[in-house]
Amino acid sequence: MRGLKVLPSGRPGRGRLYVNLPDGQAVAWYDRQANRISVLEDDHREAVLAALRPYLSGTVSIGPPPVPTAADLRRLALPPDADLAPNRPGETLLGELEHGTAGSRARHRLRQDLAAQQRMGDALDALEQDGWRTLHCVPLPGSGHIDHLLIGPAGIFCVRTVPGRRQRAVVGDLLLTVGRAEPRPDPRWIRGAAVRATVLLAAKVTPALAVVDASRLETAPTVRDIRILQPQSAAPDLAAAPVALKAPDVEALFAQARDTRTWLPQRPPLSPGRTAAPRGGASRR
Repeated sequence: MRGLKVLPSGRPGRGRLYVNLPDGQAVAWYDRQANRISVLEDDHREAVLAALRPYLSGTVSIGPPPVPTAADLRRLALPPDADLAPNRPGETLLGELEHGTAGSRARHRLRQDLAAQQRMGDALDALEQDGWRTLHCVPLPGSGHIDHLLIGPAGIFCVRTVPGRRQRAVVGDLLLTVGRAEPRPDPRWIRGAAVRATVLLAAKVTPALAVVDASRLETAPTVRDIRILQPQSAAPDLAAAPVALKAPDVEALFAQARDTRTWLPQRPPLSPGRTAAPRGGASRR
C-alpha cells in the first residue's frame, strides 16, 4: 500500500514509531524498546513492514497489539500538549537562552547549567534499558522546575543538577558550595520539591542532587536523606540500590508523572449560573 507515513511519538530516538494512513489513521506502531511491531489490521502487514524496514534492527516480532494495561490506556488518552515525555534535558533553559534578554554573564551561567543538565540527562536516559524511566523539566508551580524525575526499580528520585565547574563542591545539610562562589540552597530546595512530588504522585520520592564535573565532591556525614549522583557513577550506584518498584508500578507511575495535569493545579469548574469573581475585587470575611 502506498502513502503510509511513519511518524515518531515521544522523545526523539526513544519513543514509538506510528504507521499512519494518508488520512492520519494509525494502522501499526513499532515499539523500539520491545523491538515489536503491533499491527491493528492484518491486511496492512506487508505494507507496514515495508514502511518500517529502514528503522528496524535485530530480530523484530510482529503481531496484534498486546492487551493494554492501565498505564497504556492513560498514555493513549493523554493530549499531546500535556505530555512531558518529549521534554529534552534543560528544555526551559534552552528557551531562556533562545528568547531571554539576560546579560552576557547571566547567559554564561545559563549555558553552564544547560550543559550540566544535558550531560546528567543523557546519563539518566541511558538507564532506560535497565527498566528506568526519566522525565526532564517537570513543572513545580511556585518553585520552578524539577530538572529530572527518575522512576525505576530503586524508586522515584527528584533530581536537581548543579554544575561543578571543575572546582571542589561541598554538599551540606542546607547549602551546597562550589569553589569560592556563594553557597546555594539546593539541598533545602530539593527536599521541598521531593515532599511536594510525594504528595502529587502519592508515592515516596527521594531527593537527589546531581553534581556534574566537580574536581572533588564532598558530602557532610549528616546528609543521609539526599541521594548524591554523578553522571559517571549514576548507573552502578542505582543498580546497587534495593528494589522498591516492580516493572508495572514503574510504568504506572511514569504514565502519571508524564501528565502535566498531575503537577499543575486544576481549577474546579464553576457551578451553573455562577461567574468567576473579578481579580482583586473580592475580600475574605
